[in-house]
Amino acid sequence: MTTDAKELVNDTLVLASLPAVVMRAMELLNNPNTSASDLGAIIGKDPALTVKLLKIVNSAFYGFPSHIDTISRAITIIGTLELTDLILGSSTVQVFAKLPNQLIDMEKFWEHGLYVAVVARILARYLRAPNTERCFVMGLLHDIGALILYRQQPVKSRQALELAIEQSIPLHVTEQKIFGFHHGEVGAELMRAWNLPESFVEIAQRHHQPSAAECYRMETATIHLADVITGMARSTASGTSQAAPLEAGAWEMTGLSIDIMEPVIAEADAQFEEARAAILPHSKAA
Repeated sequence: MTTDAKELVNDTLVLASLPAVVMRAMELLNNPNTSASDLGAIIGKDPALTVKLLKIVNSAFYGFPSHIDTISRAITIIGTLELTDLILGSSTVQVFAKLPNQLIDMEKFWEHGLYVAVVARILARYLRAPNTERCFVMGLLHDIGALILYRQQPVKSRQALELAIEQSIPLHVTEQKIFGFHHGEVGAELMRAWNLPESFVEIAQRHHQPSAAECYRMETATIHLADVITGMARSTASGTSQAAPLEAGAWEMTGLSIDIMEPVIAEADAQFEEARAAILPHSKAA
């Protein structure tokens, strides 16, 4: 029987499950009666997560003028939805950082995702999106399915990586040839298994082809552009030389002009090290 994306995720869930406090925080977010103190109380039960979040919100990346010393204060300043997204993003990085991977450089993988996240946040600001942090976290997690592929199917994943390098074609194309699906579909199944909002599911699945998105085309196109820009300006997640190709019409989907690409890259370069120190584990600047 051919393995599909859902099977791979089901086999990984024991190892790649979000902490209970994170799942509870996501549940509270869906309750309109949840207060900042309710969410703060839940997060406060996990001292390590509390320290991590306060480190992030007090980092130079956010640049708030006064020190934020409690989760409740962070929620008041940043917002409940935004802080919950940051919990999701930082916790996912921690979960997968514990899973050894022999196929790729994990530090470079997360640096790629973080640069995509920074670019997505900047693009979201250009778009006047209501929640730039959600775009940031979607960018950070867009390639997460690749880590499941590498762990669960290392032999075939190596074949996909080698074929991508040999033929100078994007990795998701070679994955499709070898597996019959690609890392975006695996990521989407993980988002479903974690009961994340549908926007996360669609963006993970369609970030290489935003025109196929049904409900969140603008957001998917934003992450797609951020991924393409990152591949051109910095690196790919897998270390292959071929950046993700730009889908025709992606700029038009967002209403943004390609002329902003140079200032976006300049701003992302200026912000990246601060974001790296705040978000990534074992950062040199942490």
